[in-house]
Amino acid sequence: MRLFSFCPCHADLINSNFAKRNKGLKTLHRFTLKAYLLPFLLTFFIALFVLFMQFLWKWVDELVGKGLDWIVVCQLFFYASLSLVPLALPLAILLSSLMSFGNLAEHYELAALKASGLSLQRIMSPLILFTIGISLTAFYFSNNVLPWVNLKMSRMMFDITNQKPALHIKEGVFYNGIDNYSIYVGKKGTDEKTILKVLIYDHTNDGNNRVITAESGTMESTADKKSLLLYLVNGCSYEEMAKEKDPGMKDIPFLRNKFSEQLVRFDLSGFKPTKTNENLFKEQHQMLNVKQLISFLDTFRVEDRKLRTGFHTTLDDVYFRNAEHLIQEKKKKMAGGDSDFVQKLNKQDRHMIIESAIGMVHSAKGSVDARISELDNNNSTAVQYEIELHKKFALSLSCLVMFFIGAPLGAIIRKGGLGMPVVVSVLFFVVYWVISISFEKMAKEGVVNPILGVWMAPALLFPLGVFFTYKATVDSAIFDVDIYTRLFKRLFRLRTEKQTVAIG
Repeated sequence: MRLFSFCPCHADLINSNFAKRNKGLKTLHRFTLKAYLLPFLLTFFIALFVLFMQFLWKWVDELVGKGLDWIVVCQLFFYASLSLVPLALPLAILLSSLMSFGNLAEHYELAALKASGLSLQRIMSPLILFTIGISLTAFYFSNNVLPWVNLKMSRMMFDITNQKPALHIKEGVFYNGIDNYSIYVGKKGTDEKTILKVLIYDHTNDGNNRVITAESGTMESTADKKSLLLYLVNGCSYEEMAKEKDPGMKDIPFLRNKFSEQLVRFDLSGFKPTKTNENLFKEQHQMLNVKQLISFLDTFRVEDRKLRTGFHTTLDDVYFRNAEHLIQEKKKKMAGGDSDFVQKLNKQDRHMIIESAIGMVHSAKGSVDARISELDNNNSTAVQYEIELHKKFALSLSCLVMFFIGAPLGAIIRKGGLGMPVVVSVLFFVVYWVISISFEKMAKEGVVNPILGVWMAPALLFPLGVFFTYKATVDSAIFDVDIYTRLFKRLFRLRTEKQTVAIG
């Protein structure tokens, strides 16, 4: 018996329904992506700005007063901003997902979508794909861009921190910025060139062997900024005749020279910015990609095996076998060759054997300590490289974990904007960061395995993401204050009734 019949009009109706449904889903996907994309960009740049201000506050003392060119400063700020992206990205994903779903829930748009038959996972599906794309981009950035950024930034920070402060001679204060000279200017003119009451101590010959004073003068730098020229007027120079000094002489003669005009030149080549060769930093763990890190780790393991094998061989051959050989030689020289041959030696030979044994023990202990220190250094270096390797992958997973925490939390809290979402996001991010830093430090100290040290934070927060997703799916109100208020009142009422019954 035929339960239904099929005709072309039914096919048109089914196709029409599928087309409408697909069109509706595309509209939904555009709507959710639009609701998520703007908060993501906003929170990402806010987080990047906050982290950059922290960087600036940390290094401001090294940057101020160096006379840096504005191009150099802009390059440094650009590299610093890029280096903070791995830290700002998880925070931006957490905050933006919480804000966007909080806004949808607060305006009952999420409830309307659920009422139409869509599950929370279906609503989140375009954002999940978008976050996966961000995670893959984050891995590419961490593997290819970040090593280059760290290399450039490390070289620039090394040059800046080792650069002398800009030449700035103040009045009434001794200036010691120029090597081997101390310059005192009593007063400066309004043109910043005229100087009065000048006093110069020359330390080029390991002491105050030469002093120059002048009533006035002018101060200016050469066009190439390589020299500082002081044109002194009406002065006098004093110089000790150190070469003519006689140990028997009580007084040291000195040469005094008065002048009406004199030019003093100071070398400023030490103030010129230098560019360190980047090859000095290329082998550090922060400047390598995944392929290079794996290669370095393989090299470290091979060298570690060679060191351990060579250590055991040296200790066995040089010390133990050599000591046993000496003992056997002494036994052969003794009549009978018994085991108590040491007691039969005279006092001088016995003392020599004991001293030789003590020296051999000290030598073996020194060799053991040196080799253990070398092995510890190699192991510490290998741990840093292994941590850096796993951090490149952990960043991508952290982005996904932060999304699965933020999106369900936004649906549960039902608050958008920058109020409650910021508080909750900062709380979870601080927990994530404290766990990550603590276990990474323990991994570097050898307390835990490097893999555990890197992956502990995402592993601990991932169950929270699953839990919050489940609670948001079943419309749980775990963050509803009214529920806990009613529960507290009920418990208080029950306690009061028990006390009344007990008294009665």
